Amino acid sequence: METMKAAVFIGINQPLQIEDLLIPEPRAGEVLLRVAACGVCHTDLHVMQGDVQFPTPAVLGHEISGTIAKLGPQVKGFTVGQQVVSAFIMPCGSCEYCQAGRDDMCENFFSYNRLKGQLYDGETRLFRPDGSPVWMYSMGGLAEYAVVPATDVFALPHTLALEESSILGCAVFTAYGAIRHAADVRAGDTVAVVATGGVGLNAIQWAKTFGAAQIIAIDLDEEKLQLARTMGATHTIHVEDDPATKVKALTNGKGVDVAIEALGSVQTFLMATDLVRDGGRVTVVGIAKAGLTAPIDLQRVVRRGLHIVGSYGARVRTDMPKMINLTAAGKMDYKQSVTATYTLEQADEAYQALRNRKIQGRAIVTM
Repeated sequence: METMKAAVFIGINQPLQIEDLLIPEPRAGEVLLRVAACGVCHTDLHVMQGDVQFPTPAVLGHEISGTIAKLGPQVKGFTVGQQVVSAFIMPCGSCEYCQAGRDDMCENFFSYNRLKGQLYDGETRLFRPDGSPVWMYSMGGLAEYAVVPATDVFALPHTLALEESSILGCAVFTAYGAIRHAADVRAGDTVAVVATGGVGLNAIQWAKTFGAAQIIAIDLDEEKLQLARTMGATHTIHVEDDPATKVKALTNGKGVDVAIEALGSVQTFLMATDLVRDGGRVTVVGIAKAGLTAPIDLQRVVRRGLHIVGSYGARVRTDMPKMINLTAAGKMDYKQSVTATYTLEQADEAYQALRNRKIQGRAIVTM
């Protein structure tokens, strides 16, 4: 049996191990991709630290680009060798939410993949040479090959850089869902983005694309704030410089129309709620540790008409083609947010750099 290299997660706070796994076989309705690159996301880090429960051993990595290596039975519309990208949400296409056009809420993705590391027949596609199973976080993108349901495979124009385009599948995709759907940013809106990592930077870009008049970036890292300016922020505020007061000063004492929380902490969530005007919209994007709660003034929520909504991602089958087209047309410059590149053998080093706040935007692991 042919094997491939993969970075395997073996336990909480344990380093990723480079192992030889069997090259997976695509089943009906699936595609085998030769992975070009995989984004380094904080959500993987949550799993590695035990903040999010997931079975082991597993292959993490959930935003990938690559080329089609093999088509499973019943898959049409693709060709071997074609450049493609995949989103971290892999829609089953048949559950109630997928049927209603809300495949960002796909029931089978959550119950099979996010809880058990399986695809939708209840089995993984990854195995060690001895036949023992290795579980999949999304498609298990930190490997040389990955099996992806055809519902989550999208053609990538050759005008877009293959490796950097991997972040279209999570950082750019998650930001799009937050700005386009949950926050419903429109021309002339004022927007604050709290935490300007990979998702926050791309939220800034999408807010600019959709016509926001004022985009205020807030972070504790001056280098990230400088990068935020290059990606479209009109103003930047250090987190220790009383953001609520400064935001109100920039918005005629009222606050912003929209605040995007892109980290997943109590501090940043409460900060976002303090930044919006009466009737404002708070969109929570950052993944927090399970069970984490935050106090909020319910009277203000009611009397001042605040809208607080969570946003996990975009609509996969309808939004990914739109995102790719907008990017190809020059409406979105996601490449600026890719600030570090690692090899597969350096995958654990990449996540340690992320843990230690050494990555300004988004890092990618290339194969």
